[in-house]
Amino acid sequence: MHPVRQTLAAAVLAAFALSAHAADSYRLAFDKAHAPAGYTVVQPAETYSAERGYGFEPGEKPGGPFYFSVALPEGNYNVTVTLGDDKEPALTTVKAELRRLMLENVATAAGQSVTRTFTVNLRTPQIGAVDHIAAGEVKLKTPRETVKEAWAWDQRLTLEFNGQHPAVRSIEVVPVKTPTLFLLGDSTVCDQPGEPYNSWGQMLPRFLKPGIAVANHGESGETYRDSIGRRRLDKILSVMKPGDTLLMQFGHNDQKQIKAGKGGPFTTYKAEIKTHVDAVRAHGGLPVIVSPMERRGFDAQGKVIPSLAEYAEAARQSAQELGVPFIDLNAKSKVLYEALGPEGSKAAFAEPTPGHLDNTHHDNYGSYELAKLVVTGMQEAKLPAAAFVVDGFAFDPARPDPVASFHVPPSPTPKADRPLGDEDHK
Repeated sequence: MHPVRQTLAAAVLAAFALSAHAADSYRLAFDKAHAPAGYTVVQPAETYSAERGYGFEPGEKPGGPFYFSVALPEGNYNVTVTLGDDKEPALTTVKAELRRLMLENVATAAGQSVTRTFTVNLRTPQIGAVDHIAAGEVKLKTPRETVKEAWAWDQRLTLEFNGQHPAVRSIEVVPVKTPTLFLLGDSTVCDQPGEPYNSWGQMLPRFLKPGIAVANHGESGETYRDSIGRRRLDKILSVMKPGDTLLMQFGHNDQKQIKAGKGGPFTTYKAEIKTHVDAVRAHGGLPVIVSPMERRGFDAQGKVIPSLAEYAEAARQSAQELGVPFIDLNAKSKVLYEALGPEGSKAAFAEPTPGHLDNTHHDNYGSYELAKLVVTGMQEAKLPAAAFVVDGFAFDPARPDPVASFHVPPSPTPKADRPLGDEDHK
């Protein structure tokens, strides 16, 4: 059902080919009877084409999940969708790019419509020269980022409409100048391309109001050192504006540096954190250190067995020494896992094959709960970005959401390979 997206190289060539025709805003209607004035009516058979600049991605559409894309340059955009069906009730979930949750289970009665707005970030691998940042591009991983994750880097916005009878009447996409909340991290943070894996970075936009864009630059298997070496930090700095925020969470893969004799939590890890903090501050941004969440593992008393305690402590020390905000996701995750219990916590972790649980990487439910922990940490740290948290948000990790009440629909993507890098800690 999921479209076979072209490789990043092909996508970039196509983007340049249509650059003379691509718009920076769109007003598109899917229901001719309710098309507002000035909106272009999209025909059901209009598959995406570079010449047109918009269209459906190949796959099922009538009554089920579908993807729709529009060609756009890099930047932040407000997307306004009007949802509803004249003839029957609808329940619509909207995700953007690589499964970033934007709207969750928006219900409409037959004949009813609702309009919602959210803010999305689009990015490309190209790095523009600015200040002390040299021009170039992010060193993407092949084939993971250039094929399976290509649609997170190309010059188009892809929207996934999912749920029980998803129904969309119109879409408006306009460029906006908003604050950006950048993310850097490993496989527990990055945009995972397919089920059963998911990350808190993908769920975070669900808990933010329009007016701030989440730009997730995390990637599987990476460390603070990789962020520098692959120029992910440079990419962020090249587009960062004064007042933007960067949440940074590494640790799982950094442990491998100890085995290789190339560093440790209280030496290279802290030094690389400082490199990030200094660079972000020099560009007018706010760096925020997030300690790595724990893996799933319990002792006989039902307490979480610490596997990342030294990295969590090094992150805490760095935040204190450098005078930057700190979100202790490590401590919060232990409370969450222990509240779920040894058996209940299995529902928060990916099960790539029956009976084989991944005790490091999360599924949709687990990443949703972890995103709530991050949002709670943003509020406790009084980050400026916390002003955009959705009204009425409250979460106690000791009282997680019941698994039975979680109904975010899985994306109709091919089953994903296990994320790169970290292996379950033994």
